[in-house]
Amino acid sequence: MATHAKWVFGVWLIALVALGAAAPSVFSSLAGAGWQANGSESVRVRELAQQHFGGNSSAAVQVVVHSDTGMVSDPAVQQVLTEATAIFQGDDRFGAVIAPQPGMSISPDGHTGVLIAGANASTDEMVKAVDDLKGQLTALSKDGVEVYPTGASALWSDFNKANHDAMIKAEMFSWPVTLAIMVLAFGSLVAAGLPLLLTLAGLIASAGGLVLLNSATPISVWAMNFAMMFALALGIDYALFIVARFRDALSKTGDSRAAVAETMDTAGKAVVLSGLTVLVSLSAVLLVPAPAVRTMAVGIMLAVAFVLAATLTLLPAVLGKLGPKINAGSLPYAKRQQHRSARFESWGRLLHKHPWPFAIGSLLILAALSIPVLDLKVAMPSIQVVPTDAPVRQGYELIQAQMGEGAPGMLQIIAPAAEAEATAAVARASDGIAMVTPPMPSVDGSGYVMLQAIPNVDPSDTAMGAILGQLRADLPSQSLVGGAPAENLDLQQALNDYLPLIIGVILVLGFALLLVALQAPLIAILGTVVSLLSTAAAFGVAKLIFQDGHGASLLGFTPQGFLDGWGPVFFFAMIFAIAMDYTVFLLATAKEHYEESGDPEHAHVMGLAHSGRIIAAAAAVMVAVFFTFAFAEPLPPKEMGIILGVAVLLDAVFIRLMLLPVLLRLTGHAAWWSPAWLRRVLPTIKFSHG
Repeated sequence: MATHAKWVFGVWLIALVALGAAAPSVFSSLAGAGWQANGSESVRVRELAQQHFGGNSSAAVQVVVHSDTGMVSDPAVQQVLTEATAIFQGDDRFGAVIAPQPGMSISPDGHTGVLIAGANASTDEMVKAVDDLKGQLTALSKDGVEVYPTGASALWSDFNKANHDAMIKAEMFSWPVTLAIMVLAFGSLVAAGLPLLLTLAGLIASAGGLVLLNSATPISVWAMNFAMMFALALGIDYALFIVARFRDALSKTGDSRAAVAETMDTAGKAVVLSGLTVLVSLSAVLLVPAPAVRTMAVGIMLAVAFVLAATLTLLPAVLGKLGPKINAGSLPYAKRQQHRSARFESWGRLLHKHPWPFAIGSLLILAALSIPVLDLKVAMPSIQVVPTDAPVRQGYELIQAQMGEGAPGMLQIIAPAAEAEATAAVARASDGIAMVTPPMPSVDGSGYVMLQAIPNVDPSDTAMGAILGQLRADLPSQSLVGGAPAENLDLQQALNDYLPLIIGVILVLGFALLLVALQAPLIAILGTVVSLLSTAAAFGVAKLIFQDGHGASLLGFTPQGFLDGWGPVFFFAMIFAIAMDYTVFLLATAKEHYEESGDPEHAHVMGLAHSGRIIAAAAAVMVAVFFTFAFAEPLPPKEMGIILGVAVLLDAVFIRLMLLPVLLRLTGHAAWWSPAWLRRVLPTIKFSHG
């Protein structure tokens, strides 16, 4: 790369111009929905509703029209309804428009009505349709008549916007904080700025790549939201490791190309392994049959792949060109800074001399923080994740106040016409159902009928699962139950069902990668197992904060009483990937010194001396990046930032800089031992240079 720097720069320039042209449209192009369990009963109901009932499905848009002084039948309200209907009829993404009906979609006092615009497009297109039209709809509010678009499509429209705005604000705040930490770590403005520029190149490329990929298959807008944060943190990690090693090699040889070669032969291998570990961990999430969850993983994987490519090609080319200029803009103390940290060497010797107190202490702390995870509850997000001034929340709360707790989350029942009355009778008698509307025949004569069942609890109430389960059990076998609450519950069930499989796949693949890289079964097992400790502790802290509400007032949120349902699957993969990232950096450095000396004490102490400062700096950057999301208004990015930030903090302090080095001390030569048959099977990988 250093020898052919002009070619490298040329290829990256072409790639960035081509992909960068598409990048600005990333947030407007990507899909807004996809939170469903493919193949579930609720998704089948939505498909049948869109096909046979004019689009009156969970993706339909509900427009709440309310007047404190007038009735729905009054001319002023009717005029607003007529104007809203005209807006929908002018857009072919909407199907049949159903006016408010007495006894069904008009409140008992007659002051509130719900207009339903059927969905005539995919769930993603319906979210975009609400994006396009909600301004026109809310502008209809006049003369004492209030208009609020609501329903699942409107929910995702408002929530995606709030989430995007929060992510952008947090990113803008995290960049200067990150730069400050990098300057302190490197002591040089050039060396500190290089990782940020590298990460920016990776983000631009991944944003453009997601837009192009979205043209082939819908990609959730959340994919870019997460990719921005994760790629920034990991890209800086990789660049830190490479740049620090390059500066050390350059100080010894004075030859830029030789320093690049040594850097990539040692730290470069660790970065490749770390990147593969992250990609493997996230690839396990692709098993979940939920488009939004899968594409979130795809987005992060694409961003990591581009950042990894930039680290392995663009960065060594830039370093080869910069040479000694990498230290330009140095602070006074930087000239005395060495890759081998005297402080972390002393810390390593302290751990070597007194291993047991540190081992027991770190295990006790992590175990204590992990205990709350046993009572962790998960569910799909409630309406509380949307800002209080969002139209969808105002409409939701108005429907609840006027029509009952369960009215915003009606369940839809589709049954054969021959079983219409029997189905209606069973539904009315089922526990937890407040009201059932009369059977409505399909518009195309397909032989189906639809009933709407209104629960007597809020759609996000924990009792909703039991109500749905009982209703499905009571109804005739050919009847299907769906609706927005059912889709959430079916998705939650799928996430719960796939969690053990995903954990197992991630652990097996993580162990396999460590085994191939380190050629040592014992330390590969230990490195994999200890990564679970920080994960469990992070989720234990998450339970205390987001389920129990400790610190909620400080962080500015109202606890839902549970963690968002996709958290365990997705955050486990992300946390484990980050934990293994640090594991690779530490163990690869220790293995390099073991290969050179054959002395486990030297390997353990020098491993910390040469990687401890990088791990600490990388952790500080990650914690700063993640914790900037702690003050985001929507709850999911707040959860993500705090959980990942806590996980990195716990992992870096108690595992990478304490427990894992102690395990190297206690296992000695056995940590690096490998049977002869295994060495013959595995490819030969060495981390030492020369």
